[in-house]
Amino acid sequence: MNDAARNSSARNGSARRFRRLELTVRRRVDGLLQGDVDGHALGPGSDPEELTQYQPGQDVRRIDWNVTARTGEAHLWRTRAQHELDTWLLVDRSASMTFGTAQTEKVDVAEEVAAAVGLLTAGPGNRVGIGLIDGAGLRWVSPRPGRAAAVTLSRLDPAVRTGSPQVPLSDALRGLGARARRRGLCVVVTDLVAPDGDVERPFEWEEALRRLTARHDVIVVEVDDPRERELPDVGEAVFVDPETGLQREVSTSDPGLRLAYATVAAHRRDQTAAAVRACRAEHLRVSTDDDWAATLARFVKDRRRAPARRTRRTP
Repeated sequence: MNDAARNSSARNGSARRFRRLELTVRRRVDGLLQGDVDGHALGPGSDPEELTQYQPGQDVRRIDWNVTARTGEAHLWRTRAQHELDTWLLVDRSASMTFGTAQTEKVDVAEEVAAAVGLLTAGPGNRVGIGLIDGAGLRWVSPRPGRAAAVTLSRLDPAVRTGSPQVPLSDALRGLGARARRRGLCVVVTDLVAPDGDVERPFEWEEALRRLTARHDVIVVEVDDPRERELPDVGEAVFVDPETGLQREVSTSDPGLRLAYATVAAHRRDQTAAAVRACRAEHLRVSTDDDWAATLARFVKDRRRAPARRTRRTP
């Protein structure tokens, strides 16, 4: 096959991938949201949504002075999303994301979820920018309409499968904060796997994430694989760290080893969830063995319907 034929095949494959994604979002996500009053935007707007404690960097014009006077602590109203939403997608495509033992790899799920968010935030005046973390470092795709951003994500070259990321997640988050100058929505799609294997807080990305949430609505989408939660009994196996190349041979038939692995994995999940929550970001988990479209649909549906269920009650 010559170069022209290969390029044509790649373009056709990307087009098919995008059509499948668009159909999935329209049928699986949009279908669950039909009948709701608000649009699909996931970010800030002008209608009151919930009363929260004031955090440095938030808009002081939205402070509720009556509640502040009664409680002795500053509170303000967060708002429901409307049109002209600025969205930034930060997608982790580092080597640790090229792992997958179920239906697909983590990086594939990450790209599809990010592209789906681009489609969901499409609207008049809305723009979506993209940041990509990979073996080459951190690169940016300029803001564009949501559908165009989704097409861009469906046409990415395959992720590099080995090597440590040149830019840590903390630096990528700081770079995102520098680019997202107008208050909007930031969606970070990553596995939250520390290059050094650390499972204890504080993680290196917490401070940067906390600064980002002080100005923007932030959703952290954590992608994992079932083998990262527990080991199957497959006898002797060699495990390779794709980022460092470190290899270790272990006996997965050892029940003590499997129990210890599952315990540490569960602890890490608890720690990452606590860290994201402490940074005041929303947290969504998807997996390579899950129906990510259904998971995303439930998340968006709950997030959009929650304001309608809330009443303006003071603390």
